[in-house]
Amino acid sequence: MRDGIEGLLDGRRLSPVQRRIAHYLTDHLDEAIFLSSVELAERAGVSQPSVTRFAMVLGFAGYPELRQALRPLVLGGRGEGGNLLKGAIDDEIRNLTLIRDRLAGLPLKELGESLAATEPLPVLGLRVSSGLATTFAYFARRIHPDVRLLVHGGSELIDGLHAARRAGAEWVVAVVLPRYPAEAVQALDYAGELGLRTAVITDRPGFPADVVLDAPVGERLVFDSHAAPLALAMALVEAMADAAPLRTQARLEEYERMTEETRTFLAGEPA
Repeated sequence: MRDGIEGLLDGRRLSPVQRRIAHYLTDHLDEAIFLSSVELAERAGVSQPSVTRFAMVLGFAGYPELRQALRPLVLGGRGEGGNLLKGAIDDEIRNLTLIRDRLAGLPLKELGESLAATEPLPVLGLRVSSGLATTFAYFARRIHPDVRLLVHGGSELIDGLHAARRAGAEWVVAVVLPRYPAEAVQALDYAGELGLRTAVITDRPGFPADVVLDAPVGERLVFDSHAAPLALAMALVEAMADAAPLRTQARLEEYERMTEETRTFLAGEPA
């Protein structure tokens, strides 16, 4: 691993700040490859922009590209077939473990109470983020009387935010995962102008929002995988359910009666 890092650094003249980052990577590479640029900056005792500049000095477009290049030094390369998939699953296990260890410090209870109390509740997710936003909205609707899913951009998205605010919404939940749609960020800015508070499920700790629930994504395959953000989204639904237990019980029982009457599911299958 040390030889691999030294190969990247060979011939580079680093500033004192950049040397601190290089030393941290050399001594803690097995841990550093799973850190965000913000987390690496904190561990190395430098600023986040310094981490980005360090990556660019080494010839990378940014820190994510440097981290991707360093991972094979620890994980044994991308490999082929089963080795690649095994490595990707190992990454997701680490991501889920990280979220588990951080649960106590996340504002899930407080946010769950706020989202349970706001009506309606708009849920925003564009492009790749629409899948997780749809899943969150699907389950949130089981326990919340008015969840409005916004997965289309343009004027329809702006209209949806405006209508939700006019109907009494105080919060909007957004899923914003890589690659981050500029329109989603613009929509959140507009939501703030409307007076809506913003809660975002993302992989970026410093995302501009009132409340950020960040969880790393898996990056080893051609496309990202989102096991940790999904787990975080389901934890938030659970917090919303806990915040209004009587309403949750009533709505779930009503839903069960409806599915039995309409034979929505196969006999013996859970909803």
